[in-house]
Amino acid sequence: MTEPKRLAFLRHGVTSWNREGRIQGRTDIPLDEAGRDHLDGLALPPGWEDAALHASPLRRAVETAERLGRGRAVRTDPRLMEMNWGDWEGRRGAELRADPASGYRDLEHWGWDFRPPGGESPADLRDRLQGWLRDRAGDDASALLAVTHVGVIRTVLALGWGWDFLGPPPLDIKRDRLYAVTLETDGRIRAACGPEGIRLPCA
Repeated sequence: MTEPKRLAFLRHGVTSWNREGRIQGRTDIPLDEAGRDHLDGLALPPGWEDAALHASPLRRAVETAERLGRGRAVRTDPRLMEMNWGDWEGRRGAELRADPASGYRDLEHWGWDFRPPGGESPADLRDRLQGWLRDRAGDDASALLAVTHVGVIRTVLALGWGWDFLGPPPLDIKRDRLYAVTLETDGRIRAACGPEGIRLPCA
C-alpha cells in the first residue's frame, strides 16, 4: 500500500535577471557564474541527500538540481515550470508597480484569478501542479525533492497552509531553503515544516 511521502521544494539558484529585478516566468534564463559558484558550496541537509530529484525543465532549475545532486539523475516535468507572466516577462517589477496603467498588483492582492496580460493565473498554476502531485503520490520513492520557482512554491504554500493569495503569505520564500510538506496518497499536501524551512549547510 502506498504511504505518505516527504516532499520538499527548493527555489533555483540566482540568474542575471534575478539580480536585475526582471520577471523571468517561462523565459529560459540560465544561472549566472556567481549563482553556480554559490551552489557548488552547498549540500543537501541530512535526510534529503538521497531524495528522488525532480525539476522544472527550465535551465536554471535543472542545473540547480544537477549541482546539488552531484550527478544524480534529475527528472523534469513542465508542470513544475514557473507561472507564465506573458507580456510582462523581461520587465522589471518595480517599473510595472510604478505605472498605475500597467495593471500590476502586489502579491497580497492577487487572489487566485490575478492574471498578467497573456499569462497564467495562480489558479492555472495550481491546476497543473495538482496533477503533478497526484502522479508523484504513486511513486516508489519515500522522499522527493523538486527544484522549481518562486511562483510554484507560493502555490505550494497556498495548498499546504490554506492561503488564498490575499494578505501576506504564510512563509517568506528564501533561497537555499527547503520547504517541506507531506504528500498524501491522494495527492494532497499538508504543511510539515517550520517558518524558516530547512537551510542548506555548506558542503
